[in-house]
Amino acid sequence: MSMTPHELVAEAQAQIKAVDLNSAAQHVAACGLIIDVREPGEFDAGRLPGAINLPRGVLEFKIGDNPALTNKDTSILLYCKTGGRAALAALNLQRMGYAHVQSMTGGYDAWIAAGQKTVTDTTQYN
Repeated sequence: MSMTPHELVAEAQAQIKAVDLNSAAQHVAACGLIIDVREPGEFDAGRLPGAINLPRGVLEFKIGDNPALTNKDTSILLYCKTGGRAALAALNLQRMGYAHVQSMTGGYDAWIAAGQKTVTDTTQYN
């Protein structure tokens, strides 16, 4: 049986903990661990305060490289542009033994639409 990308996301969403923007904002305010699973260009253009970038395509391979992510009991908030990639990422992290993973409903687009604070890359290269 083959599945569409939408069906894969729906299946993942049924198995993970999704949180609304208010809960996500509380996680951000508490300086919790936040992973942006979008691509680096998306991340540089704007992100949630305190987020680290681990793109969806390499997440499972790179997550162990970050010292903050060695404790699988750490509470982790994941987000992407609209929620699909974050849901898939959350499901895989759960499968890898991460016990407190949550995906932000609506993703970065919903965060922006709600007028929440963002950070952009202001590094200047000469």
